[in-house]
Amino acid sequence: MTHIPPLDPNVAAQKGFRESEERIKRFWKSADAEARDGGWIVLLDGRAPKTPAGSAIVLPTEAAAGLVAEEWNAQGEHLLPATMPATRLASTAIDRVSQTRAPVAEEIARYAGSDVLCYLAEAPSGLIERQQAEWGPWRDWAARELGVELHTVEGIIHRPQAPGALARVEALALALDDFALTGLAMAVPLFGSAVLGLAVQRGALAGEAALDLSRLDEAFTEERWGVDEEAAARTAAHRAEAALLQRWFEALTL
Repeated sequence: MTHIPPLDPNVAAQKGFRESEERIKRFWKSADAEARDGGWIVLLDGRAPKTPAGSAIVLPTEAAAGLVAEEWNAQGEHLLPATMPATRLASTAIDRVSQTRAPVAEEIARYAGSDVLCYLAEAPSGLIERQQAEWGPWRDWAARELGVELHTVEGIIHRPQAPGALARVEALALALDDFALTGLAMAVPLFGSAVLGLAVQRGALAGEAALDLSRLDEAFTEERWGVDEEAAARTAAHRAEAALLQRWFEALTL
């Protein structure tokens, strides 16, 4: 998604969102959340850290601030930004998404236009049956709960979705605050699905369960041909990201 730096710091750097190359030594003993400025901030021994753009990190709930503080407390001798996805989400919401809400929502809607849940296999029969059984209920959920009705396609040839369905996804995204919108903008490309991203954001589906649905085809292949080490590591990283996004959405509602 062009308007949002990804969680992976290496990819972020390639896209122009650079973090300091200098390793920062831990200078604080403990991180805590405190109510301030109409929200909640994280304090490092009483001092508030800033976003990369120099803004105050003010979160909407105590639970969200606690999630960020947890990451600062978990740091070792040196600060490792790659191990702080909630802090990255908060900074991205404040520095980037707050300034680009409309383009971010448009990109989320574009994912709905090629949602993974809508592209069904032509073969083998076992995969087709699994897709129908596991993806169908979530397309039905989107139509029933979100007012987003998406049609399916057999094979990989793209077929546009109805403009009204995409407009509805865009409206749902814009209705979120900056922090939830940032989480959704990270979840949708992770799953390749606006439906699954919205389901996790709304608490209807667990993050790891959404990931399993999004990679159903891949898992089907792995069952037959095995899993190589690189693919396993990639899936584990995606699973951790999905679990974190679920915690992020939950924290924003507490």
